[in-house]
Amino acid sequence: MGIENVQQLLSEQLGKNPATEVFTTAAQTSKDFYCVHFPVESVIASIAANDVTGESALHAATLPAGSTLFMNITAITLTSGIGIGYKE
Repeated sequence: MGIENVQQLLSEQLGKNPATEVFTTAAQTSKDFYCVHFPVESVIASIAANDVTGESALHAATLPAGSTLFMNITAITLTSGIGIGYKE
């Protein structure tokens, strides 16, 4: 993975990419999220992420409002709450 320029990083942090997705309890599959933010308390039913060991520990986890996961998430399903997925 190469180093991105400052403008690209700032754009990603601000959610300026048009591929940002807001989701609730519908299964999110075949995704390429580098980050998922949870603006309200949310419960993860299941999650899959590339190059992550132990992500299954997040199954059935309750995340407080304001939580953010930074990992290459390829699939996620919530039992409750809201997620905002950011793609490159």
